[in-house]
Amino acid sequence: MGKSVKIGLFGFGVVGQGLYKVLSQSTGINAEIKKIAVKNREKKRSLPAKHFTFDAEEILFDDEINLIVELIDNAEDAYKIITTALKNGKNVVTANKKLLAENFEELVNLQLETGKSILYEASVCAGIPIIRTIEEYYVSELLYSVEGIFNGSSNYILSKMQSESLEYSEALKQAQELGFAESNPKLDVEGFDAKFKLIILAAHSFGVYIHPEKIFNYGIAGISSFDIQFAKEKNWKIKLMSRVFKNSDNTISMYVIPEFVNQQSNLFLVDQEFNGVIVEAAFSDRQFYSGKGAGGYPTGSAVLSDIAANAYDYKYEYHKTHKELQYSYSNDIYLTTYVRFIKDLTISEYFEAVHQKFENPDNKYVIGKISITALSKLLTDHKEDIQFICNIGENII
Repeated sequence: MGKSVKIGLFGFGVVGQGLYKVLSQSTGINAEIKKIAVKNREKKRSLPAKHFTFDAEEILFDDEINLIVELIDNAEDAYKIITTALKNGKNVVTANKKLLAENFEELVNLQLETGKSILYEASVCAGIPIIRTIEEYYVSELLYSVEGIFNGSSNYILSKMQSESLEYSEALKQAQELGFAESNPKLDVEGFDAKFKLIILAAHSFGVYIHPEKIFNYGIAGISSFDIQFAKEKNWKIKLMSRVFKNSDNTISMYVIPEFVNQQSNLFLVDQEFNGVIVEAAFSDRQFYSGKGAGGYPTGSAVLSDIAANAYDYKYEYHKTHKELQYSYSNDIYLTTYVRFIKDLTISEYFEAVHQKFENPDNKYVIGKISITALSKLLTDHKEDIQFICNIGENII
């Protein structure tokens, strides 16, 4: 059963409560939550007051507690909790992908210095054990790419718009009511959450530490029924796609952008709050993984998996960062992109080639070949005029 685990839990929101419930119903693991740190003194909770503390140090400096589980939504506070815990000789489990993405290399080095570990399977794709799969199964594989749907909130919204013809605002409201999206959904619907997850997978897949500011991300906040209908007429769906891949010159590129996918794609039927990941490698070819990517129970289950792994002293080895071949990062790549806009913009100058133009009194769009760098500049120069951008996958052009 592994060693006895005494947990100090930070946060008792959707995921924290999900963890508490799955842990209470699990067998084969010798773990218990000794104390839960929360901030809001006025909030009513489902457990008696004796389970909670408002003093972080009561947990961080309790010698009986040997594992810190961090499940709060504030990345700065989480950073303080995790670094203090490691320096104080405690292992950590976290689901905070923003914290990890912004401080990845530092946190990896801190683990090496302290001899302690951070496990974070729940930070990426919740119910899909993709980090450990890449860390263990693909340890000796030459990886070509990792891509997929990494944000369950956005996928739920897109699914509702496509299957039930809901407007964006209505679908977003449903996602928030179900706990799939936050009251402030910016990180989910603008592609930041997916980008943070992509950075974590890129580190395990290719051994690269890329800061979020270097990576292009564009979300679904500007989508309309026109874009949905455009996809339906071609028997396509729109998915928020995250992708990291190796180029022919041994550089690595990454981006997050909505993408049209057709029925030949493994991701076509990944709907609702589900996530899907495709890993392509030299020897094992393409492997597809799918599971729930949002919600208290799927994420709580992933946290529990890390708690169980910690009981057996499991640590990430970060194999790819020690390989002789070290990749550099490049945004010098081209996409075939659909850009819908308001005004009569002269935007052809941003495109390497324009394949199609459309205009009616209500909507205008251009489809063409454009670099990531030019796409970023287009959005900067015409932020108020660009309504929605969507990549057109190579397999459907």
